[in-house]
Amino acid sequence: MKKSPPSSLRDLCLRHCQLLRIPITPDELDAVLDRADKESLSHLKFLDLLLGQQAAARNDRSIERRVRAAQFDERQLLETFDWKFNPQIDRLQIEELASADFIRRQSNIIIVGQAGVGKSHLIQAIGMRACAAGYRVLYRTSAKLLNELNASLADKSLPLRLRHYQRPELLIIDEFAFDKVERLDSPESAHLLYKVIVGRHRRRSTALLTNIDFDAWADYLGDPPLAMALLDRLVEGAIIIKIKGRSYRASKAITAKSSENPTP
Repeated sequence: MKKSPPSSLRDLCLRHCQLLRIPITPDELDAVLDRADKESLSHLKFLDLLLGQQAAARNDRSIERRVRAAQFDERQLLETFDWKFNPQIDRLQIEELASADFIRRQSNIIIVGQAGVGKSHLIQAIGMRACAAGYRVLYRTSAKLLNELNASLADKSLPLRLRHYQRPELLIIDEFAFDKVERLDSPESAHLLYKVIVGRHRRRSTALLTNIDFDAWADYLGDPPLAMALLDRLVEGAIIIKIKGRSYRASKAITAKSSENPTP
């Protein structure tokens, strides 16, 4: 039977871990040492057992910080998406986007489809995967984005707010053109949104989800030349997905109503 390392050497190793900010407890070190003796583990396997769990825990904490910072409306997962409900959605394409390679390439995503077809679920699930891959993500509805921009314009903090939106590798803008209230609240809204897109153009990835097709953007923004300039920058090299299908929410509402009022 192999002897345990001298207490002074064991304590020295624990101090090394403390100085390196590796949170290994004496009991954890003793457990790995005991297993290494019993199984005659190699030096590399011993290090993997000692450090692997700590590294995994640190990585999990980093992912959780990025997910919290993203401020998703819901923490959606691709694993919970109902692919059978609207089978025309290309699952392979979505899974490829979830690899986050488009972020590395600094490409944009534009998803067009009516409310309830699953756009928000898909993009937030892609955003969650991006957080897991180490990318900074920020989720905003179009209304919230414009409200924040208008507020920063009022208190003269617009440059700071624009830098905030330029920072994440992936900015998700959901519910674009959901209604005109968000734009009509301020005549500067369209120009402020344009500043966000220009600041990220060819530098960061932007995902925009909308329920109106491109030819209706000019009417929504109220400025055809600006709408064209905005669209040009977004679609350059972008991945464009158009979803046509049934509404999940409408279907669930009908099902719920039917269960409450069964046919006699």
